[in-house]
Parts: sequence; C-alpha cells; structure tokens
Amino acid sequence: MEYRKLPHGKYGEQLSVLGLGMGGIQQCSDAEIEQVIRTAVAKGINFFDLCAGGKNIYEPFGRAMAGQRDKVLFQLHFGAVYNKQGEYGWSRNLAQIKETFSWELEALGTDYADFGFLHCVDEDNDYDELVSSGIFDFIKEMKEAGKVHYIGFSSHTPSVAERILDTGLMDIMMFSINPAYDLEQGDEYGIGSVAERSKLFRRCEAEGVGISVMKPFHGGKLLDGKTSPFRKAMTRYQCIQYALDRPGVLSVVPGVRNRNDLEALLGFAGASAEEKDYSMIGQFTPEAAWGNCVYCNHCQPCPAGIDIGLVNKYYDLALAGDTMAANHYEKLTVKADACIGCGHCNKRCPFRTEQSTRMKEIADYFGK
Repeated sequence: MEYRKLPHGKYGEQLSVLGLGMGGIQQCSDAEIEQVIRTAVAKGINFFDLCAGGKNIYEPFGRAMAGQRDKVLFQLHFGAVYNKQGEYGWSRNLAQIKETFSWELEALGTDYADFGFLHCVDEDNDYDELVSSGIFDFIKEMKEAGKVHYIGFSSHTPSVAERILDTGLMDIMMFSINPAYDLEQGDEYGIGSVAERSKLFRRCEAEGVGISVMKPFHGGKLLDGKTSPFRKAMTRYQCIQYALDRPGVLSVVPGVRNRNDLEALLGFAGASAEEKDYSMIGQFTPEAAWGNCVYCNHCQPCPAGIDIGLVNKYYDLALAGDTMAANHYEKLTVKADACIGCGHCNKRCPFRTEQSTRMKEIADYFGK
C-alpha cells in the first residue's frame, strides 16, 4: 500500500492512497461491518470516511479499532446526523451537532476525531449558515481542545471551496473527482469547468491542503459502458489512479457495501501500471481540456529521460503559488531543458498536449 503524508500533519500522519467510505455498509450485520474494517486495516488501509453510514456502523467500527487506534484515521462530518431509526440526515442545528459528535466519540470508543469536517458545503449559503450557526466556531473549539486534530470540509463546488480555503484554516478537503466530472461530462455534482477544477486542485497542493476523493466511480456509472457518459466502461483501478494523479490528492475513498466490494478494491495496491492506465479517456476529452497535462505519463518513456508528468506538475504548482515547487524542480536529475524535441511525447499524449513545446516553456520559466 502506498501512503501520502498529510501536509499540515503535526504527528507525521500518512494516509493510505486507498481509503474506504462507509456510506453504503449500514445494511450489513454488525459482525460483517467489523470484519470489513479489520480486513481493510490488515491490508494496509488506514483512512475512512464515516459520513452517511447510518447510526449502526459506529459501534462495530469502534470495536474494530480497539487496540489499534493508532493505525486508523477517520473523518467525522459536523452536519451529518441520525434520526431515532439510525438513518442519516443533515442539520445546521448546533445543539444537535454537538450531541451527535459527543455520541459518535462514545460509540467509537475514542476521545478524538482525526478530521472534523464542515459538512456538504455546496453553496455560498451553506457556508454562511455554518458560520452564523456557530458550527464553524465549534469545530475550531474542538480542535483547540484536541478532540479534533484537523479541520476540513466537503464540497462539490469549486467557487465555494475557494472561498473556504480563503480562511486559511483548512487542512483537508473532500471533493468529488473523476474523469466525467473533470471533463465536464458528469451530473449535477460535477460542478465547475475543466479550468476551475484544475485550478482548485493545484491551489490545494500549493497550500498544503490535502484532498480526499469522493465519487471516484461517478456513482458507479463509469464502470458500465451503458451508463458511462463516455459510452465505454472504465475499471475501478483506472478511476482510482486517475484521481490519485490529480494535484493535492492524498486518498481516494470509494464506498463499500460489504466484503465483496472491499475485495474488489484490495487488488489496487498490487495492480500493474497497465491495469491502472486510464489514457483511454483521451478519446473522449472535450476540446476545452485539450492541451492540459494531467500527469498520466502515458508519454513515457522519454528518450532524454525526462519525467514529463512530474516536470509539468512542478511547473503548474509554481504558477499556482507553491513556493516549494521550484526547489523540487531544481532537485530533478533531468530537467525540461534536456528535451531534444523528438516529438515522441506529442504523439503519445492522449490529451493532445504539445509537450516538446511545453518543455521549452518550462525550462525558460525555471531558468529565470
């Protein structure tokens, strides 16, 4: 399993690139829920999102964590609540959220949440209400008290996400990322243009705000040629790798409903590069996305030895204001100025990026 360091982490936290969402597992028995968590942790998965899982998942999750709390990182959403039947809902009532958070910690058998989230902030009004209701202040108080280690938020909307990032208080963002959304072929949750979404992800990496990814399979639609907006099925591994290649992404958090779903995901860590290669989406890329390097490295191998995807990534991050990007670039053994202009990369790029021209642009930029 690969792990990625939380940029703002105070304790050296590293998230497994494959996480799990608990939103669909509530129909399982307590025993199966507990076994899914134990199996996941044993296989190296350490990151979980508990939102929308239903009230019955907390105690089995807590039992699975018992004795290995230091191996588990999880997100709790301040705004996700549960009725008497244990069904998920959402609220902006501060008293209800305080009560829910207290109950969640007790049911989980822990005295802190790794990540406390402003829940479902999709519109400006959502953010305004979280502030005016005192929920945002409550999360900050919980962080100061050590009951929440890091503050984050979940959203589907780039413009609203940018506004929240402006506070300078965010450590992590949960966002919907998949090829359909990023290439403007999604549904009502695929908000934002190619450029807006790319800019948001680059800003997160530049500012050290990690990203956990929801909806990597477009609600399962990308896995079936009949429902995919591309009219061609992708695999789970292709979707996961696509999301992991976006700037700022630490972990992809697909939902699981049972042990079978978990088993379908576990092979990702040992899958070959060919199994994870998602360059087929280049066939369906809209004109608005042409010429954008997505760091997939399908252009490799470079005859000059340039890591083209990484060089592009450092350049984009530098333009986004990441002061460390130039330093990382300078440490590369082979830089953009090594390009011999052979055109090999241009012919192989699924997104029609003129990489040889871009290498000259990048070399000039860092040269200055």
